[in-house]
Amino acid sequence: MTDYQRTLPPLWIGSAIAFYAFIAIGIAEAGLGVLLPSILSTYNLTPATVTLLFLSQISGYILAAFTSSLVSSRLGLARMLLIAAGALTMALIIYAISPSWFLMVAAGSALGLGIGLIDAGINTYIVQDSRSANLIGLLHAFYGIGALSGPAIATTLLAVGMNWRQVYGVLAGIVSLLIVSVLGVIIFNYTPMTVRVLPSKTTALENLGRALQTPIVLLTGLLLLVYVGTEACIGNWAYTVQSVARHTPTLIAGYSVSAYWVGLTLGRFILGYFLQWLGAVRTISMSLSLVIIGLLAWWQLPDQWISLPLIGFGLAAIFPATIWLIPQRLPDPHVPAAVSIATSAASLGAAIVPTGAGWVASWTSLEIIPMLMLPLALLMVGLHFWLVQHSGKGK
Repeated sequence: MTDYQRTLPPLWIGSAIAFYAFIAIGIAEAGLGVLLPSILSTYNLTPATVTLLFLSQISGYILAAFTSSLVSSRLGLARMLLIAAGALTMALIIYAISPSWFLMVAAGSALGLGIGLIDAGINTYIVQDSRSANLIGLLHAFYGIGALSGPAIATTLLAVGMNWRQVYGVLAGIVSLLIVSVLGVIIFNYTPMTVRVLPSKTTALENLGRALQTPIVLLTGLLLLVYVGTEACIGNWAYTVQSVARHTPTLIAGYSVSAYWVGLTLGRFILGYFLQWLGAVRTISMSLSLVIIGLLAWWQLPDQWISLPLIGFGLAAIFPATIWLIPQRLPDPHVPAAVSIATSAASLGAAIVPTGAGWVASWTSLEIIPMLMLPLALLMVGLHFWLVQHSGKGK
């Protein structure tokens, strides 16, 4: 071991905070799916009007897309995460106490900003640190832990008599622990997260501009937008589809959504094995095939729920493997901006696709939602193979 390696701060501190940050955003995003019917009932909403809650998040995601690499270069990752964790916790508190539907909708902007900044900042931190780049699959597995915990916590708390507002209060308390951990990083100056790094002689703003002019960056962002939109749409609407449209008992419907996230989490825990065995490109290709099979089963076999964990397992590799390929496909100076754009576009998908599905369902029926996911899966297949053909890098 060299003297330089001995002076490096311990890797586990940054990894632990990154993992908990992803648990937090997983809980915040996935808990909504189980609470959606209660929100519909409280405010007398329809599947179309409730989508305002998804749409309101878009402004936050867009702001994160254009500012995360700039803010991180100016303030350092830790201070950016403090801002993000504060915004996310505040949004969940407003969800819990808001007397007005439109105030709750407005809080969605803060939620989108918090999630977008955390997603972009942590992904960049992981893929750029050579000591932790191999943890990308594990990082997203912890998102899966949060995403499966959100519906399970919400279902259990509703079952024991809490209302949906009280559930959001509990979720806000869980997420607020991220604020405490990030404050500790800042106070004790954990340099991997507090240092302000400019990746090249060009400014962060110049790198952002160049990334926006790069087709690989834009198409990667579009792929992740469609991917996360599909993942979030299933997570947000599956409970309502199963319990309302298909009359599945509520506990079974709630835990089947958790099973969806279990499948996704399991897939991400074993992602490292598949990356070594097949490479990222083949892993994504096989995953997309499995997703299409699972979606066909969910659509055509409404009386079973095993398709949901199968879909989750198929989706597991697509996001982290695509992020893992970005440094291999682009020059190093463009990586932070590219990850920022791609992850924020992905978060945008989490608002756009569930919103679109809700509008279509309001015109037809909730049963159409499983069918709507198939064209999105086919679009992902096309975007994936375009990137493979035009990047010239990545395996």
